[in-house]
Amino acid sequence: MEINKITVLREGVNSTFQDLGRGNLYHIGLPFSGAMDKRNYLIANKLVGNKYNEAVIEFAYQGPLIKIENGNINFAITGNIKFSIKKNGKLINGDCYKTYYLSKNDEIDIISTNNSVYGYFAVSGGFDLKKNFGSFSTTVRANVGANNGNKISKNENFFIKDFENKNINKNLKYTNSKIEYIRILKGTNFDYFLEKSIKELTSREFLVSKLSDRMGMRLQGPKIQNLKETNIRSEGLIKGVIQVPADGNPIIMLSDHGTIGGYPKIAVVISADYDRLIQIPSGKKIKFKLIELKEAEKLFKLFQMETENLLNQI
Repeated sequence: MEINKITVLREGVNSTFQDLGRGNLYHIGLPFSGAMDKRNYLIANKLVGNKYNEAVIEFAYQGPLIKIENGNINFAITGNIKFSIKKNGKLINGDCYKTYYLSKNDEIDIISTNNSVYGYFAVSGGFDLKKNFGSFSTTVRANVGANNGNKISKNENFFIKDFENKNINKNLKYTNSKIEYIRILKGTNFDYFLEKSIKELTSREFLVSKLSDRMGMRLQGPKIQNLKETNIRSEGLIKGVIQVPADGNPIIMLSDHGTIGGYPKIAVVISADYDRLIQIPSGKKIKFKLIELKEAEKLFKLFQMETENLLNQI
């Protein structure tokens, strides 16, 4: 049996293996982690015929340059991504949300994201990796996950599990949606903050800082001031919560966030808007809209239905 193997000729930016994440480990300091954009992650695996929790390569801004070292692969790329394929020596432009079949010496060059941050590269059968704490997801700060908890590096080789359907031909007509604002709920320390600051949070724009990463999105804009202490007793954090440190610049906790934090929490991003939040690149601006819990629940159900409908179209 021919072994399917790829070689990384260029690692790209923050390229890691991710799946749906790991739960129930906050008590030992491990966050949920997992794919930042869950919808695009699920679509990638469905396109190549995988189970939904198979490992994929997630990248930010620029993806890896990959060569098929041996065997064959089916692959798909999701997100808003510019990439090219060298097949039998000929260069072609690739389309997202479409499967491709490549053979030995063919290459995939994931050039850049287009006005977005994250993209996903999935292969039929999945990568031959070992789980760590029940998940393939890589949490680099903790050195936990597939690939010994490290980012993918140049000249690394990865094996791909054998797959039955040797030439899947699937595609999906899908455009990543843009929204005018990110919707939020009141945080546990909402009443710590000045009324003026709460108004500014929901009426002014905030710039996404270049210091943002998988752990948190740092924002710059009007200073959010509070009435009480800028530091509180440390307590548990969740993905999407907005903390405000002493400098008044909000930080949104993302998938690799610390499990506890000691800054007041003014708000939390609703689950239905999280995938779109993390695709806002540094240098772009965000506006927030405060909504009630009942509306957030309805929006989440609608988001889940839309995701299921997309997956059923494949």
